[in-house]
Amino acid sequence: MSAAFDSAAFVATLPTLPGIYKFFNATGDLIYVGKAKDLKKRVSTYFQKAHPSPRTTLMVAQIGAAEFSTTRTEADALLLENNLIKSQHPRYNVLFRDDKSYGYILVTGHRYPQIRFYRGVQQKGNSYFGPFPSSWAVRETIGHLQKIFRLRTCDDSVFSHRSRPCLLYQIHRCSGPCVGLIEEGAYKHDVEQARQFLEGKDEVVTSDLMRKMDTAAVELRYEDAAQYRDRIQMLQRIRSGQAVESAGAGDVDIVAAVESQGVWCVALAMVRAGRHLGDRCFFPVNASGSDAASVVEAFLTQHYVQQPVPARIVADTLELEDAAALEEMLAALSEHAVKVISRPIGESRLWVETARHNAAIALAARLAAQATQEARGLALQEFMGADAPIARIECFDISHTMGEAPIASCVVYEKGAMQTSEYRRYNVKDVEPGDDYGAMRYALNVRYRPLAEGQGKVPDLILIDGGKGQLSAARGVMVELGLSDIPMMGVAKGEERKPGLEQLFIAGEEEARRLPPEHPALHLIQQIRDEAHRFAITGHRAKRGKARRASTLEEIDAVGPKRRQQLLAHFGGLQGVMAAGVEDLARVEGISRKLAERIYNALH
Repeated sequence: MSAAFDSAAFVATLPTLPGIYKFFNATGDLIYVGKAKDLKKRVSTYFQKAHPSPRTTLMVAQIGAAEFSTTRTEADALLLENNLIKSQHPRYNVLFRDDKSYGYILVTGHRYPQIRFYRGVQQKGNSYFGPFPSSWAVRETIGHLQKIFRLRTCDDSVFSHRSRPCLLYQIHRCSGPCVGLIEEGAYKHDVEQARQFLEGKDEVVTSDLMRKMDTAAVELRYEDAAQYRDRIQMLQRIRSGQAVESAGAGDVDIVAAVESQGVWCVALAMVRAGRHLGDRCFFPVNASGSDAASVVEAFLTQHYVQQPVPARIVADTLELEDAAALEEMLAALSEHAVKVISRPIGESRLWVETARHNAAIALAARLAAQATQEARGLALQEFMGADAPIARIECFDISHTMGEAPIASCVVYEKGAMQTSEYRRYNVKDVEPGDDYGAMRYALNVRYRPLAEGQGKVPDLILIDGGKGQLSAARGVMVELGLSDIPMMGVAKGEERKPGLEQLFIAGEEEARRLPPEHPALHLIQQIRDEAHRFAITGHRAKRGKARRASTLEEIDAVGPKRRQQLLAHFGGLQGVMAAGVEDLARVEGISRKLAERIYNALH
């Protein structure tokens, strides 16, 4: 421990109150943030002779200064600690990256409720079921609901202006409430059964369907009886496919941590209303040298600051004292009772073993992918003849349709993975339509002008999706900016645009190079180039679609600003106008049938 830091004097100043404490090294860098219910009691444990792990011993040896802040409650300390960890990234704090909010199934409060995927702030009047650990799990469940209960998924604006049933009705995924093909009472009954299904009351739904099937059979309505039979069979298939299912389970999260080669994986399995909704794996940063209990505790505290807390959490690596402290903290945070089970038995034990098995599989895949990426990086370094590893690669692509809505994309590869948070798109301006060279010059000038002024990260390699001409245009920009020392490569598609036949143009070399199709360096180049292309084309399509939608009504000569406003107000937006039939359009004040036909034909 640093001689300049007097640990005894610091501990003497600490109150017996909840709060957070911060440790700094000799140069003033924040290296650790912690929370405590009793600051004096918690911090004093760091300066005892024995430490729980070598990692803690190493951290304590680097402390050069310390600070503390009191809070009203331990839950407030948890929130403050989490904010500091996420914003400051202290070296000795295990950090779990922020993730997107989880998806929910939304059942709207409409007269004929709509069911759909939802992510965001929940609003009164609607019903929300979840959370689901992945969007795939949400969409799979919505698919089940469509097959069994045939609820609508269309937006209200589309629903209110349909004159005939859509394709989903034709394939028996919707009962057609938009055109009155099902009575309101019958539709509401289907909605209620879907709610019961989502609440885990499968047996109630199955019993009701069996009763209806028997009644239909007795009344010789065999087609109806067959439909009820199919629904029952689908329910049974879904129930049999559940990896975790328990009628009395309620809402439970199962957490397990696995380590290999210094890398940790935390698996989270979600059970809601007794049904397993899926799993998600997390890979923390700064976790090397930690033990399982520390990693799991870091996950629980950081995860539940942002996500709903279930009634039970199963995590078998925690000490009883730590589990009790987490119960109190999470209960205060969520405002309901929380049970943290650290010694699971029976069914809970099986859940943990399953979660640990899933974590081990995900970790093995992660390590294999890292090894592959490392091999590709080394191969690229050798191919380029670089003295140091090529750690950061930025790749550019241009996308447009015959010069319309040009978009330039920049994607970033660093630390062996695509860094999606650093992706950027650029709306190309003041460039002739179809001028790819000009668009490339514009994108690089916008991207690297701040770098020329001393701001931003310097890439080890810049990839340009294009041949010698695009590379030359890009190189000219870098020379003007005084950044000509950054290596650049143009990636031109080969004969018949077949992967593996790419021509590689290195800035400063006259002739193109080629790599064998199986070469690891080429695979890395292709991976980054393809991601830049995907990112550019999705941005271009969105921009093009927006421009075309906005100008569609304006291009109809007989529809002036006033009529456009009337149409949009009547149908609730352009999507409603697009979905309207001729009869619907003719009902708008000032729109004759002849004009309605003209508008319909123009829009379709």
